[in-house]
Amino acid sequence: MKKILLPTDFSKNSYNAAEYALRLFKDEPCLFYLMHTYTPPVYHTEYVMSDTLQMGLGDFFHENTMEQLSNLQNKLEGNFKNPMHQFKLHGTQNLLVDEVREMVGEKEIDLIVMGTQGATGAKELLFGSNTVHVLKKATCPVIAVPDGFEYENPKEILFPTDYEIVYREKGLKEFLHLAYEHVSRIEVLHIARGHELTQFQKENKSRLEKLLRPIAHVFHEIDNNEIIAGINEFQLKNKVNLLVMVMNKHTFLEQLFIKPVIKKISLHLNIPFMVIPYFK
Repeated sequence: MKKILLPTDFSKNSYNAAEYALRLFKDEPCLFYLMHTYTPPVYHTEYVMSDTLQMGLGDFFHENTMEQLSNLQNKLEGNFKNPMHQFKLHGTQNLLVDEVREMVGEKEIDLIVMGTQGATGAKELLFGSNTVHVLKKATCPVIAVPDGFEYENPKEILFPTDYEIVYREKGLKEFLHLAYEHVSRIEVLHIARGHELTQFQKENKSRLEKLLRPIAHVFHEIDNNEIIAGINEFQLKNKVNLLVMVMNKHTFLEQLFIKPVIKKISLHLNIPFMVIPYFK
């Protein structure tokens, strides 16, 4: 059974991400962990000691969180009646990124699905800060679902690469499984930037081609000095339902996180974005 972590802040955007996950895996047995983390205000020890009412604040936050998680579960089960899907609720006092890392390790999570913006997300930001931290620190694949995205089956998947990674089946497992189950076509995009492939890159491309054999795929070459501009150019000319990239130092992801304002980087990201942690 696939184990999927759904962090939520109970916003419309986080519900939309949960809905995306349930639809994406509607034909597979899944255990969904609905998770919310909270950090109550810190009170001075002497104040807490003098006022016993403050000592119950932790219980209050926890009970309130579990009630909201239960309501969320009921809503999802009501809207998506699927006997193959099960839910577990997890609410705790912790930082989101720390709790995500612990959950992934302890529960052997296969995939995280979350919204790109939270309840206070600013429209000019490509990703909210929580999403950025999870994408950078997670040890399993993460799918970030844009605010307001209406579900589409991932029939056309864009996979930009520089062929600087030694591709391994284990690292690409969730990506390949998703593509296989949805009978997707993978558009492998290499942005040449005026350079020919090195022998190392050619070998990696050959490895990737072998891994993709069971799945429909096409290799593309684009000459462009800017990686983001190349991705935008491809999306303007081709229908894409999902963008997938591996988090490694060679990709544009670091630039994406360092400069998160859309106007500065001009990345037209209105589709779900799957980030795969770097694998050795």
